[in-house]
Amino acid sequence: MPKTKFQEIIFTIMMVFMMVYFMICYNISLNIGGMTNQVFLMAFQELVIMAPVAFILDFFIIGHLAKKKAFQIVDLENDHPFHLVIAISVVSIILMCPCMSFAATLLFKNAGSQMIAVWLQTTVLNFPMAFFLQLCFAGPIVRFVFGKIFRENRA
Repeated sequence: MPKTKFQEIIFTIMMVFMMVYFMICYNISLNIGGMTNQVFLMAFQELVIMAPVAFILDFFIIGHLAKKKAFQIVDLENDHPFHLVIAISVVSIILMCPCMSFAATLLFKNAGSQMIAVWLQTTVLNFPMAFFLQLCFAGPIVRFVFGKIFRENRA
């Protein structure tokens, strides 16, 4: 886990890239009726817009709220330290998914007068994928790579 502000920025950039890119691929696939090779390229167009939104939300607002709530949930004296990692991840998903779904609805869905309905539907469709992606794929990969980049010197 990040120990300095610089490490926190790098960690957030890595997590944002993984989560946003794959969630965009997922949403494009939903919109076009299935996954194709073209989806991977199409996702980069939206990534340029959505990644900065996600970074700002996570780094300045959601990340702090998630950590604060996670420390209220996990008792570090009695629980395994990894429970804190899971708690931060779950709270982040709970907070980020509706926010990012709202941004995507505003920017890409052309919802018009059905804005609230489309946003709620988008959130409901995105939540299971965001949960799975964060806990089973992006989170472990980013933590592994981050750990290799910022290896602590243990003598």
